[in-house]
Amino acid sequence: MEELVNTNDHTGRLMKAVRLHEFGGPEVLRYEDAPMPKLKTGEVLVKVFASALNPPDWYLRDGYHSLPPEWQPKGDFPMILGTDISGVVAAVANDVKDFKIGDEVYAMVRFFSIGESKGYAQYVSVPVSDLAIKPASIDHVHTAGAPMSLLTAWQFLVEVGHNHPNPLQPHPHVPVPLKGKTVLVNGAAGGVGHFAVQVAKLHGAKVIAVAAGQHETIVRNLGADEFIDYTQTPADEVVRDIDLVVDTIGGASSGRFLKTLKRGGALFPVYPLGFADYDEAEKLGITVSSVQVRSSGVQLAKLAELLNDGSISVLIDSTFPLSAAREAHERAAKGHIQGKIVLTVA
Repeated sequence: MEELVNTNDHTGRLMKAVRLHEFGGPEVLRYEDAPMPKLKTGEVLVKVFASALNPPDWYLRDGYHSLPPEWQPKGDFPMILGTDISGVVAAVANDVKDFKIGDEVYAMVRFFSIGESKGYAQYVSVPVSDLAIKPASIDHVHTAGAPMSLLTAWQFLVEVGHNHPNPLQPHPHVPVPLKGKTVLVNGAAGGVGHFAVQVAKLHGAKVIAVAAGQHETIVRNLGADEFIDYTQTPADEVVRDIDLVVDTIGGASSGRFLKTLKRGGALFPVYPLGFADYDEAEKLGITVSSVQVRSSGVQLAKLAELLNDGSISVLIDSTFPLSAAREAHERAAKGHIQGKIVLTVA
């Protein structure tokens, strides 16, 4: 293994990274030399072994064109994408006491901070508040697949863990009790979905999973009690009296799930943009709520225990070398992802 860096001075040093110099499709991703990160107070330098793809990566890559113009980010190019990393601490800032060189760690880096995460690279600087010790029993690829998607499921279903407001709703998100409840997870084979199935099951819920038929075996193995193949049967036509729907697809189509819920139930769309049925939900006595996931080293440390003992598993759809980030994004665009797409770095 390459010798670990043990100095905070990386002036003039280069690393390989995937950068974009303009917004666009997967073709704008360039594998090239980039300056090594400079450590700030409260940060560590991580030598990246694996970095996972997440929807915000391709949303940012194309300039968040689905957002209202006033919300679209301005390009601060060149830009490195990627939030989720697993690797080894290569250097620490002088004030850092809780991590040391050689520690195996994982993180969701600086999210939600558009364009500042920089995980598609050989090295990334990480605030210690975002960092946790990597679960020892799984490899870097599976570990990198966890942070954003698992934190999303956890913050939606168990513990928000932060008080950052969601600009898309006036009220704070409050998870609902899961024990003894019936939870429907739409998109149950995807990144967030396969974790939502496991988190709900772990907390005592009966889980109905909705996904394409080819994913049934793996989703049932994760704990789903019932399975609906949406390509054959629309879930909203056959399910009623549900306590909670977690719609990991979200958007305007989430409204169709209102009729599946009992009065007093809840609909959690992971992607709430486009949802317009709030008045109907209120008439039906249904809470509609979402939360904007945020980095949390504290929560990742808790989740590492569940990943370590096998209580929660990470599904890997496919892996690509860092140099093939374009191909990884093209795979993501094809859809029907089973778990996570991961870039291997070191």
